[in-house]
Amino acid sequence: MKLARLGTFVCTLILTTLLAPRLAAQAPLEPAQMPSRTSFYLIWRGSPAGDARKTNALFALWDDPEFAPVRAAMFQNMTSSSTKDASKPVLTSEEAEQYSTLLENAFVIGYLSKPEAKMTASAVTPKPSGHPYNGLFFVYDRTGKEALLSKAVLRMRSQEKELPQISQVTIAGVPALKVDRKESTTYWVEHGKYAASASERSVLEDILGLLEGKSAGSSSLAQSPAYKEAQPQLGGGVLEFFAGIPNLKGLAPDSASGFKIAPVLDAVKLEAIHSLSGRVILDGPKTRFQGAILGDASPGALFDFWTDGLSSPPSLSFLPPTAVSYSETQFNLPALYEILKRGVAAAMPVGQQNATAMVEAIAQSRIGMPLTDALALPSGEFASMQLSSSLDPQKAVYVFGIRKKTETLKLLRSIFGDQITSERAEGDTTFLKVSLHGSQSSKGVAQWDFYHVAVTPDFIVGATRNETVRELLAARSKSNTISVARFQSARAGYPEKVDGLSYLDFQKIDWPAVKTRWIEEAKKVSEAQSTNAQQKAAAAKDPPLLTDANPQVFPRHLHFMAGASWKDLKGIHFDSWLE
Repeated sequence: MKLARLGTFVCTLILTTLLAPRLAAQAPLEPAQMPSRTSFYLIWRGSPAGDARKTNALFALWDDPEFAPVRAAMFQNMTSSSTKDASKPVLTSEEAEQYSTLLENAFVIGYLSKPEAKMTASAVTPKPSGHPYNGLFFVYDRTGKEALLSKAVLRMRSQEKELPQISQVTIAGVPALKVDRKESTTYWVEHGKYAASASERSVLEDILGLLEGKSAGSSSLAQSPAYKEAQPQLGGGVLEFFAGIPNLKGLAPDSASGFKIAPVLDAVKLEAIHSLSGRVILDGPKTRFQGAILGDASPGALFDFWTDGLSSPPSLSFLPPTAVSYSETQFNLPALYEILKRGVAAAMPVGQQNATAMVEAIAQSRIGMPLTDALALPSGEFASMQLSSSLDPQKAVYVFGIRKKTETLKLLRSIFGDQITSERAEGDTTFLKVSLHGSQSSKGVAQWDFYHVAVTPDFIVGATRNETVRELLAARSKSNTISVARFQSARAGYPEKVDGLSYLDFQKIDWPAVKTRWIEEAKKVSEAQSTNAQQKAAAAKDPPLLTDANPQVFPRHLHFMAGASWKDLKGIHFDSWLE
């Protein structure tokens, strides 16, 4: 795992679980207040009270003074826009720190699907409105943040390359601002304790009515079958989200060329998935993440993509006790292909339903075997592990389960062809050296960026260094268990069969070494993107975020993360915790 990815992951993790809620914290809108046509929502319930902030490891990291540079950088990245005028002053660290306190208050982001038109015998087909419907809305509890919020909004507007046109309007009896941009229009209201925004006037009217106490009654989202099914995954969390998948079907418009998306979604049986939901909850020093994709998991639907799981994944036999991280999952590739075939067939015009047969014939001529046979060769297990305390990419190893070594080798030779620069058999293992760039020709060899692969009777093991592959093979054990005590404790709380396992040991990371390497990588990227002397001079300097941040702030608070996923008759479940 590269540090850049780890840094992004940790920052995102902290951002989404910034603060713990009061036990009775009230979001601007709760599911019982939202109409049934709410396609999705994300609720953040606001600032903590009590000792939760002191005892929880993630919150302690957020409050650490040495984490301040990262807090500022996170807010800068979050509020940056692709349309920002680069000639205007950037946000200072002090300003970013001040604006980040806006996250202390509760907010809701959601989407209201377009109401179904009520047709009568005398009804006339309405004319197109000139812009596609966008039911996105945002509501923020601005209590105590009124001045800071207004300052932040004005600053963001002033940073745009083309200043928007702003006019006064009245919506549901409330003064509002209409903000017209070249490609979009939004409405903004600051009324009472709330600020609200929406792209559709009708949506903002509905939201203002709900904020004023208008009841959704029996037609509320909380009364819908999909929400009731997902309710065990919701409530009581710092953060929660819900998406009604059938409602999202309407968000995929047909293309201008006449392509219809609805038949494709029907063919892949999207209706079998009822919802995607999850929450972040606190458990003393731990932060727990729970989620699920729920629906009809009987055979023949999208849930076929996931396997029924294993009690002990075979790839664990490769995992050394010193590994910093491990991630494993299992997929049913033949089932995925069948799902894709149904979707492609539905997308084809009448008379061209044999398109998939043509693709299969072309693939067979290319790889030397039927595509269905090729997809049956992988066992479906995919795993990755990081063996370096400095998170060196050359120590990252990937493991893929296979069923037939001879046929798998044949497939690899067909796919990579001349990119395989060497092949050597040692016992029951065949070692391949594959060039990811360049090719061989009669004039010579021009290849670089090599990858080393070992094909055993039941696995493909790959890494950028041959030594890394061989070390892992030599240390392979007969045991399919993780020896890490913290993980074993977490594993006991999951079902016997799982289709995914993961862990990350923050205490095994050499953070100073990681920082040094990250600075070097950032410089290389900046230099590669530089086009003039001024940019090259700037690229030669150390990135301020990296130089200002103390890497030891992470292991001071973060110790371990583990998780698992599993499938049952209700769908797919995800559960992980961070301590």
